[in-house]
Amino acid sequence: MSSDTHRPNIFAGPDEEAMSSRLNWLRAGVLGANDGIVSIAALLVGVAAATTDLSIIILTAIASIVAGALSMGVGEFVSVSAQRDAEEALLDRERIWQKARPHWELEQLVRLHMDTGMSEATARAAATEQMAKDPLNVHARMHLGIDPDDLTNPWAAGFASIVAFTIGGLTPLLTTTLPPAGWRIPLTFVLVAIALGITGYISAYIAKSPYPKAVIRNVLGGSVAMAITFGVGTLVGVAV
Repeated sequence: MSSDTHRPNIFAGPDEEAMSSRLNWLRAGVLGANDGIVSIAALLVGVAAATTDLSIIILTAIASIVAGALSMGVGEFVSVSAQRDAEEALLDRERIWQKARPHWELEQLVRLHMDTGMSEATARAAATEQMAKDPLNVHARMHLGIDPDDLTNPWAAGFASIVAFTIGGLTPLLTTTLPPAGWRIPLTFVLVAIALGITGYISAYIAKSPYPKAVIRNVLGGSVAMAITFGVGTLVGVAV
């Protein structure tokens, strides 16, 4: 018998079911943009604190965005591929069990229904009807926490990460290359904080979680990272 740890709520409505799909894009998209904003901003603030040479800053920005985006995309692709492989393996095993021991699987489904508060008679009637229609689907959803029709997509996640990281990295790239030297670091701090506040708000909106906590966490984390690299860059610039 497979584990009940990830069993979903069978009473979840369409909005809750759609949330599962949105969360994958949230991680690969909004959080990818966060990584691009924070990592590129922190790096460029450190470089800008060490030197005002525009060619060095631009070269560093382009190289770091390309490397970071590819690394993020590959990492997300590998991670989601492993998750999909695990989901497919669980479904394959469930298919075997449905053929090898249908009665046992029926009794398991009855117990799962009873765990939600159904009487045994109601649970057995529901399980019998579901097993006759699509046993794999109902067991995958209730027992494994998997939607067989909506498995994770590693290609979509990897591409979303690359695009999101690149877009996120453009803000600090522009603020550390376009303004005069004296404005680069202050403007980067301000605009990156705004960008992080926006991505924090978007992530909270998609996940339907409290806005203030997400925004403060994003802005504070990014600001600390930039402050540390600014200090390091200043020390290195003075030493050089």
